[in-house]
Amino acid sequence: MTQESLCRLEALELSRVIHRRDASCREVMQAYLQRIDRINPTVRAIVALRDSAELLAESDRCDAELAQGSSRGWMHGFPHAVKDLEQTAGIATTWGSPLFRHNIPAADGLMVSRIRSAGAIIIGKTNVPEWGFGSQTYNPVYGTTLNPYDLSRTCGGSSGGAAVALALNLLPVADGSDMGGSLRNPAGWCNVFGFRPSQGRVPKWPSEEVFFAQLPTEGPMARNIPDLAALLATIAGPDPRQPLALPADPALAPERLERDPQHWRGVRIGWLGDFDGHLATEPGVLELCTRALTDLTGLGCAVEHTPLGFDADALWKCFNALRSLPIAARFEPYRNDPAKWAQLKPEAQWEYEQGVGLSALQIQRAAMVRTAWFQHVLKLFERFDYLALPSAQCFAFDVSQHWPAELGGRKMDTYHRWMEVMAPVTLAGVPAISVPAGFDARGLPLGLQLIGRPRDDLSVLQLALAYDRATGWVKARPPAEPSV
Repeated sequence: MTQESLCRLEALELSRVIHRRDASCREVMQAYLQRIDRINPTVRAIVALRDSAELLAESDRCDAELAQGSSRGWMHGFPHAVKDLEQTAGIATTWGSPLFRHNIPAADGLMVSRIRSAGAIIIGKTNVPEWGFGSQTYNPVYGTTLNPYDLSRTCGGSSGGAAVALALNLLPVADGSDMGGSLRNPAGWCNVFGFRPSQGRVPKWPSEEVFFAQLPTEGPMARNIPDLAALLATIAGPDPRQPLALPADPALAPERLERDPQHWRGVRIGWLGDFDGHLATEPGVLELCTRALTDLTGLGCAVEHTPLGFDADALWKCFNALRSLPIAARFEPYRNDPAKWAQLKPEAQWEYEQGVGLSALQIQRAAMVRTAWFQHVLKLFERFDYLALPSAQCFAFDVSQHWPAELGGRKMDTYHRWMEVMAPVTLAGVPAISVPAGFDARGLPLGLQLIGRPRDDLSVLQLALAYDRATGWVKARPPAEPSV
């Protein structure tokens, strides 16, 4: 096989090729490193790339193990780069912050250790916004990651480097994390799949707290649903250090994704749109998502517009309170050190000020709103099998902008208000996947969120697979290879 053809293989097929020994792990690593060397300097998706001689030596060890009949797992010999918010042993973990430019952890985080145990060779990191704040991937350590469909635009974030690396075949699969849409937004803007699993499905360690809030989660990204399910099965499952982690679910496997086509006839999908005008949206967003919904009706699903039926302003305030509180606690040491405080970007400083100003009563009220919202979501799922939303309120914007100051004729009052559409899903803790919704007249992609019942991750992936087979956007519209 040629080097280019190796990089274009789907991840599960690449695994089969390696285990049949149709291509060696060294050949796979060489192919990916050469492609990264040619393309990555333009888009800056992968950072902290390890020395190629070290990586090829690891590949040789993987080949020797296969020759002896031993495999570490389905990712045996895979090149893999970890999102730079995740702790990786021996590789810089910076969080995009100059304060941690030279931080080299001694141990892997839990998700990384699981990926490594499945056989992956960690080659480096994928780029993020500073501290993961904002769906625009730029930081003072590694610079800005560009959208593969238009190099003048942002790729989203915070799993922006991961999404770009996938779209350009720089990695077989990618990991990410999501608090306010960080798996879903960049996937939509890069024409790949990003899955936010049910809360507790993928436990995180190390973690500064294991009981309170539980807004963020880690999760998989991929160019197709079987690959995504395979990575999810790798990183999911309980850990004794995380008391709220969900039990292992053996049904979450690629071979369980198939459903009879007749299954989708009469399946009910509630389209929440822009919360009946509450959300500021760029013209064309709702129209493109509505067209994508017709592909679901083509499967036999019944799509119905439904109001949110809940106070959207209360949800937004709840999200901000529960988000800012742990951030304030984390940044407290920097606030007391003027030199370090000056190195935090303004959005990080703003998050601290928001969190530190909260009263105990405000925090409790936010928790009560979240509980009421979850109960309301359960009521929605009595009427619908799935819910649907856009993956962003706008298309990818100019990469020189930190964030959109205005959207749909409305001024944005925070740096992340233009991503408000993501917050209700996060607060509910339900599984949601961003699937490609298509392209606008400028050739810019967008995503559609498909949202499932609590802990029904498998069903969401099954619907996403059926949708992908009906649309085929990833294969139909790959990005052009950027010129150096």
